Amino acid sequence: MVHLPELWLTILIATVAVFFASSIMWMLMPHHKKDIQFLEENEKGYIDAVKSLEIKPGLYMYPGCDHSKSQSDERKTQIKENWDAGPWGVLTIYSGKPNFGMNLTKTFGAFLVITVFVAYITGIGVAPGADSLHVFRVAGAAAVLGHCMGGLCNSFFMGKPTRFIITDFIDGVVYALITAGIIASMWPAGKNVLDGMLIPGTIN
Repeated sequence: MVHLPELWLTILIATVAVFFASSIMWMLMPHHKKDIQFLEENEKGYIDAVKSLEIKPGLYMYPGCDHSKSQSDERKTQIKENWDAGPWGVLTIYSGKPNFGMNLTKTFGAFLVITVFVAYITGIGVAPGADSLHVFRVAGAAAVLGHCMGGLCNSFFMGKPTRFIITDFIDGVVYALITAGIIASMWPAGKNVLDGMLIPGTIN
């Protein structure tokens, strides 16, 4: 077993590497360019429409289908008709202008937490001095769970486009490979079983 404090430098290096890889993925690689569309045509009209609604910050789904409150049969019929007719979507209203620096900090923090858990799981299951490939396999499996699977179910329910889900998954696999590779390459060496043993003819 390898204790977590022994892996602090490994965790930090892996986190920084994944953070820079994510920046490259989003800023230089082309595969995310079609994931997010912008309402550039008649943009002011959309913005004015949202402002006129005076919606508080939060996550909203439409058309409205809140069944948590008791409603008349007429209202239920209207909800069903709206639901069948569409359109359907999710609207997110921020509480203020997005803070790029703060979002990067939160992203780094998320990568750090994932890497800590990957190192913890690997440390429980793999002994010091283990074969690098074995370390890579264990750390890689744990990292795929952390980077790829965490928000998958929410992506389905929140209407995230299939293409975006796939490209995010690809990114997650890359992050997992980087994490596993660094952990495997920096895995603590095993202690020599002869250490501390008295060899005849020597002074202990």
